[in-house]
Parts: sequence; C-alpha cells; structure tokens
Amino acid sequence: MEQKTTTTAAATADEELKRVFDQFDTNKDGKISVSELGEVMKSMGSNYTPEELQRAMEDIDTDKDGFVDLAEFTQLCRSSSTASAAAELRDAFDLYDQNKDGLISAAELHQVLNRLGMRCSVEECAKMIKNVDSDGDGSVNFEEFEKMMANGVNNGASAAAAH
Repeated sequence: MEQKTTTTAAATADEELKRVFDQFDTNKDGKISVSELGEVMKSMGSNYTPEELQRAMEDIDTDKDGFVDLAEFTQLCRSSSTASAAAELRDAFDLYDQNKDGLISAAELHQVLNRLGMRCSVEECAKMIKNVDSDGDGSVNFEEFEKMMANGVNNGASAAAAH
C-alpha cells in the first residue's frame, strides 16, 4: 500500500512538471529554447538580459544541444527542491543552536522545546541527544541533526522516554 501511494505521488509530481514544461514550450516542439525561456520569465515579471538568459540556459542544458528538454527541466526542478529542503534543515538547526557554536547542547534543545510548548527536562533532552550523538561529544552537530530529522524527530523522544 505504501509503495503504491509513493508511486502515485511521484506520478502526480511528474505530471505537474510536464504541465509546467508545456507552458514554457510555447511552440510545442518538446524542448524549451532561449527565447521561450525569456518569454516565460518576462510574463512572470523578470527582465533578464539576453546574456543572463544564455548563461541560465547553459547551466540547465546539460546535453549542450541549445535547448532544455523535459529530463533537464525535471532535473532542475528536483535539484532546486532538494536545495530548498537542505536550506530549511540548516535554518532549523540554527534555530536550536542558540550560541551559534555549530552544536546543539541538551540545554539548547531544552530551551527551544520548552518555548515550543513541549515540557521536558534537561536530562530528557540529554537522552534524546545521546540517541543521535554518533561522535559521543554530548551535543548534536549538523550531520547528526540531519540523520535525526531523516529518521523522524519522535524516534529520539520515544527512545528517551523508554530509558
């Protein structure tokens, strides 16, 4: 069941990307030219110079045929989505890292969680950190934070509650 839901969501995302691609591809030849890119950008209120458009096109056009095909367009959209998610994760880490030393301590975690209305002790926060603290320094660095978020925040809390 889960696999089917994931597949359906991916198919829907692909269909949406195709619809957006088709809006860019005004002459319907299956590829986006520099002029088509310029027209769409202009309609969205952006005024790029021909040089800027050419540079953008060169970055997107990985097979260097002078056009952006659906595969290149899809890759661009997915990579910018991934970059956005990474930036959001970094922002979240920075929110917890109160003293900006690149680490989240039990006290910092406690402070933020309490501000968010989650009642827990510093000791409970230390246990949560211990569950993801792969280098054993008693704090969470960004790499450990990424793993913790990928595994689901509640896993750490559940494990801490079990101790």
